[in-house]
Amino acid sequence: MEINILILSVGTRNKIDQYLKKAFTDQEGNRLGSVIATDMSNSAPAIYEADKYYQVPRMMALDYMEVIFDICRKGKITAILSLIDPELSLLAKHEKEFAALSVKVIGSSYELCEMSLDKIQMYEWLTTHGYKTAKSYTDKSVFFKDIELGKISYPVFVKPVRGSASLAISKVNDKETIELLFAHADNLMIQEFLDGQEIGADVYIDMLSGEVVSIFTKRKIVMRAGETDKAVSFKDEKLFCLINRFVKEAGYRGQIDIDIFEIGGDYYISEVNPRFGGGYPHAYECGCNHMDLIVNNLSGKTNLVNIGNYSEDIYMMKYNEVLIR
Repeated sequence: MEINILILSVGTRNKIDQYLKKAFTDQEGNRLGSVIATDMSNSAPAIYEADKYYQVPRMMALDYMEVIFDICRKGKITAILSLIDPELSLLAKHEKEFAALSVKVIGSSYELCEMSLDKIQMYEWLTTHGYKTAKSYTDKSVFFKDIELGKISYPVFVKPVRGSASLAISKVNDKETIELLFAHADNLMIQEFLDGQEIGADVYIDMLSGEVVSIFTKRKIVMRAGETDKAVSFKDEKLFCLINRFVKEAGYRGQIDIDIFEIGGDYYISEVNPRFGGGYPHAYECGCNHMDLIVNNLSGKTNLVNIGNYSEDIYMMKYNEVLIR
């Protein structure tokens, strides 16, 4: 069975192309499928790692989905995924149209993609279901009252309710700055500053069985623009159990990336990105080959549970490469 995967908004994620192409190559060097990439820019380096690429309109363009559907028809696409948050809901919203073209959307439901993008929705779900997370407010008067009562303290973060890549986030130490920010922007929230060890988890949930089959965790050392620059792998059964319970209770599918904080021996779930995170290469190089898990699912095979089967104390250090064309 030939499997052709379409990766949308591939940007600078060259490693995702490389890993998928490797998953499509058997021991004799024969290719079992192709990796096709898209981006709105022809200077996105990762498009040149794919077997074929298309330059497409902006995601918000009126004809965007028709362009993607046309690529699926022409390229005999088997499955599709995106590497940016705003596009995840768009793919999930059109899941039936993709199914009519025999294309599998690799990702979670529309409702979960929307909840993951909306920090208040995620906060309310987590607190309702008993998970520790950062206190969050959309009403600044309620926040100011909790400050007076000692339920929360400065500093805090002020950020958009919907957003990704750590854009438009301000660390705030006083009431006056909060008033100023809220006066000049809409749809903002105030979030508790969690002073602890930041952790990233790369998780794969089998698309056929719904079981969590792979979890990789890393302690983040250096961050840049919302992505992990340096990290070290580790294992903790307590954390594996928490992730397993949370993911199954929420109902995620496919690849997801979870941000977590460890404070005083407790784990706080911060955010979920239902896609490959920027630090996924760390998981792959330590032994968590989620590309093979995707290929198995697309071939009709259910993956076996294999949680925590990777090397500990392995450091990831990102660096810049140059592509000349």
